[in-house]
Amino acid sequence: MNIQTLASSSAGNCYRISDGYTPLLIEAGIPWRQIQQGLDYRTSEIQGCLITHGHKDHSKAVNDVMRAAIDVYTSKETAAFLGLNGHRLHEIEAGRQFKIGTLEILPFETEHDIEGSLAFLLYSNKTREKLLFLTDSYYCKYRFKGLNYVLIECNFANDILRRNIEAGLIDSAMKNRLLQSHFSLDHVKQFLRANDLSQVKEIRLIHLSAGNSDAERFKREVMATTGKPVIVAGEWGVGR
Repeated sequence: MNIQTLASSSAGNCYRISDGYTPLLIEAGIPWRQIQQGLDYRTSEIQGCLITHGHKDHSKAVNDVMRAAIDVYTSKETAAFLGLNGHRLHEIEAGRQFKIGTLEILPFETEHDIEGSLAFLLYSNKTREKLLFLTDSYYCKYRFKGLNYVLIECNFANDILRRNIEAGLIDSAMKNRLLQSHFSLDHVKQFLRANDLSQVKEIRLIHLSAGNSDAERFKREVMATTGKPVIVAGEWGVGR
């Protein structure tokens, strides 16, 4: 699978995923012009866009995506929250697999603070590879076998968050929201240890918090936990 990070942060998220046959977008949380630039203006190649949930850092450009004749796939709750409609909209359900081109996609529910949030397991019937995309969830009850690529949120570290609270940089309300809606470094490591990583080629850490994370530390600790190559999304800039 080819993975291109157009943006990955609390300010906006967008990824291009392709098995060499079916290119997709996951998330559209940055301005459409930035998406166009990240794709070298080859937007007509994109065969669909998956949206995990309705928060703007994941869905900002969704209407522009649909106006560009790209079909959008998201839950009915997210569609309602964003006021989406039209023939380019496809409402999907957790646990019900669907297909876009050569990619078979299984959505599953996440533990976030907005109704209808989803994550995705992608399987290419051409390359026989599996990719897991999991963001904006403080916990995942599912376990997976035969994964080849893992894109997983690693938003914050508890000790960094605690120091920021003690310094008065973050209030308790924000702390509670993070703990109940986003993956911490500790939870990421626990999740990865609980899954079959024997065939994993790459783990990509996504959606790091601007103030509550440490990219080099997160990369180092996840590599030590898994023994797998780890990339922090965005560490080499747009297009990597």
